[in-house]
Amino acid sequence: MRALSPTNAVPKFPVHPIADLTDRFFYRANIRLKLFYAMLALIVVLIVAINGAGHYIFNRDFLGYLNEQAQQRMEDMVPRVEQAYREHGSWEFIRGNPRTWFELMKPAIVEHSGAAVGPTFTPSDLTGATLRFSLLDANRKFVIGYPNVGPDARLRPILLDDAIVGWVAQTPFESVIGAVDLRFQQSQFLAQIIIAVVAIMLAAFMVVRISGVLLQPLTRVARATHRLAGGDYSTRVEIESGDEVGRLAQDFNQLAMALERNEKLRREFMADVSHELRTPLGILNGQLEALEDGLLQPDEHTIRSLKSEVEHLNKLVGDLYDLSLADAGALAYRKADLDLAPLLRDAVQSCEERFRKRGLALSAQLPEAMPLHADGARLQQLFSNLFENSLRYTDAGGRLELRCRLEQQQWKLVFDDSAPGVDGPALARLFERFFRVEASRNRASGGAGLGLAICRRIVEAHQGSIVAEASPLGGLRITVTLPAGFAAPLETPA
Repeated sequence: MRALSPTNAVPKFPVHPIADLTDRFFYRANIRLKLFYAMLALIVVLIVAINGAGHYIFNRDFLGYLNEQAQQRMEDMVPRVEQAYREHGSWEFIRGNPRTWFELMKPAIVEHSGAAVGPTFTPSDLTGATLRFSLLDANRKFVIGYPNVGPDARLRPILLDDAIVGWVAQTPFESVIGAVDLRFQQSQFLAQIIIAVVAIMLAAFMVVRISGVLLQPLTRVARATHRLAGGDYSTRVEIESGDEVGRLAQDFNQLAMALERNEKLRREFMADVSHELRTPLGILNGQLEALEDGLLQPDEHTIRSLKSEVEHLNKLVGDLYDLSLADAGALAYRKADLDLAPLLRDAVQSCEERFRKRGLALSAQLPEAMPLHADGARLQQLFSNLFENSLRYTDAGGRLELRCRLEQQQWKLVFDDSAPGVDGPALARLFERFFRVEASRNRASGGAGLGLAICRRIVEAHQGSIVAEASPLGGLRITVTLPAGFAAPLETPA
């Protein structure tokens, strides 16, 4: 079989012509054209609606008016027809005699101040309504007048001594028939066309003006978005109004600032991670080279130093792993009802010896029982990091005080240590990863700046809060708040 060439290949999904036309002229059009299309469609709909309403009102009201005038004209001529029948005694005098019929249909002569001023003509006479009058006998047989008397004709009885001797029929108008009326309709149609052309021109002018006002700030936002997508996070948009476009520019600036800050944090994070990993690796590499060259002996001191650096690396990698899981919401928590008091006592006892070796005093005021629904292992990690933070950064001869109390169904744990303290601007950043105060609490104390960041993730996972402030003892106060009480029991069906 011969393969189809690209020129004679049939498209797999044919495009409908109307859909393609709509897509080309509306969806792919710019905002200025879309606005013009919308206003043009609105004008066309309004013109069609006004034209239709005018045509309906013209046919209903104008023709109704003509029919009402003809009805009144018929009422005026009935007495003269009755008088003529009384004089002749039958309809033979008028049958086949249109002149006599027209004489009877003429309007009456009006006298003014004793002088005759001629017949009074009504709009029905000018529109030819009298030409649609018919005379019928008592049996409704045609005598003279308009021959096409239909079922919708309006009948008026002709009476002689309370007996019906005939009928006058008026066939109503159903459409415009006069030349004057046709000219009126045509003039109305021409006026509507002129109004439509003027409205379209006005719409085009307004679109140009309005689109210029609207598109200029949108264009600035679009250009700034392209620069932001290209990596220029310092891009900002000038806010010139308080409308939706102004709020869009404000939101764009906030987004740009957030991206700029995240990019800065990412770079700092990568630099800090590489530095923290490079330091113990450099120490390990130097000591191993010294062992190979015979400058160091593989004694207990050397092995303990190497093991210390390896433990430092393991803790750093473990903290980074925990932080990555916490950021992704994948850090596992196995919560259960437990008593927090024994956990705190065990944490205090495990740290007392290390505090004593550094010349630090450790005291704790704990309640007898502290019911809590939490993950005991994660809380032990929390307390270990907080004790480690005070142990690393508190000067010798200082102390750490721990107090626990119940406030509004929440356990409040307050850790107060002594000098050195933390400056006010640095307090708000203590729980950021890799953040260290450039004073006495620095990298020389051995911290990587991840412990407090992990503490915040653990506390937030338990629907609690953790804050840092200046301590009355001269150092740092860290307050941890956790919800008190056990989990509510599940209701079992009766």
